[in-house]
Amino acid sequence: MTGGIVKTLTLAIPSYNSAAYLHRCLDSMLPFDDDLEVVVVNDGSSDDTSAIAHRYAEAHPGVVRVVDKPNGGHGSAVNAGLDAATGRYFRVVDSDDWLSRDALTALLGVLRGQDRLDLVVTNFVYEKEGRERRHAMRYRSTLPVGREFGWDEVGRFRPDQGMLMHALTYRTAVLRHSGMRLPEHTFYVDNLYAFLPLPYVQRMYYLDVDLYRYHIGRADQSVNEAVMLKRLDQQLRVNRMMIAALPSAGTTSKALQRYQVHYLGLVCGVSSIMLIRAGGREHLQAKRDLWRDLRAAHAPAHRRLRRSSIGQLVNLPGRTGRTVSVLAYRVAQAVVGFN
Repeated sequence: MTGGIVKTLTLAIPSYNSAAYLHRCLDSMLPFDDDLEVVVVNDGSSDDTSAIAHRYAEAHPGVVRVVDKPNGGHGSAVNAGLDAATGRYFRVVDSDDWLSRDALTALLGVLRGQDRLDLVVTNFVYEKEGRERRHAMRYRSTLPVGREFGWDEVGRFRPDQGMLMHALTYRTAVLRHSGMRLPEHTFYVDNLYAFLPLPYVQRMYYLDVDLYRYHIGRADQSVNEAVMLKRLDQQLRVNRMMIAALPSAGTTSKALQRYQVHYLGLVCGVSSIMLIRAGGREHLQAKRDLWRDLRAAHAPAHRRLRRSSIGQLVNLPGRTGRTVSVLAYRVAQAVVGFN
């Protein structure tokens, strides 16, 4: 970290070979007032990412800073952005995504002048290439709107609903106190970012605005299905890190435990579907091993997730069962619009 914490909000922009879309990301949040800090983390890019970022830093002195570092992957770039942050609050914006300016103004209005809130939740919108209809992830039926609340007031999340990284603005001190360090050269660490710090969160606020525009549909994106199938080892690594980090029952509030088990179930569901899609004997065995390891580590969580709609769907027996699992996944894919 450089200097004291003086800004209200730091936006960290992990960037790797982002020259084609970094302008759009930065233009969505600049120019803004001096309460905002933008830290572009150039993660060893080989294109013009660094040059573009430095031009913005020259045009917006005191607001935009650039961290140039060797390539370490998304998690490494998030770590570097957190280390450099001077804002009381911290949010990650991937370089191919962007923000709504009106919603950003509203968020700063909530954050400015106070440091009581540990986490502010906002909505995000799937911006899929070639798709006119946009699907927004909102939390009106699950979280109290427009006021401070704790875990005991958090409702039940739908099977398809979770507080992803794109929804989260943490108090910087909470992230640092949690000791979170995301692994390097590993994809899908955004799930760890949305999971590991939660036991350190007590006071939350839900601001019902569509802030984050989550761009999907590029063939080279990590969340593209074909890419995920090639990186199953990294998906499973993150999944197992979440299993290992899940607090034992009784060590956190029941409501927090319930939500973390729910979120873990979403990730186990993704891992399971991708392993079914991969289709080899070794992949099907890896799926069985994942659920076996969850049962060994957290039997109550395993029992709850196996009984959940997602747990039952991805563990249907036999070839017919796997076909049904994939068909249900395709329906969800079409409705939500993810890759």
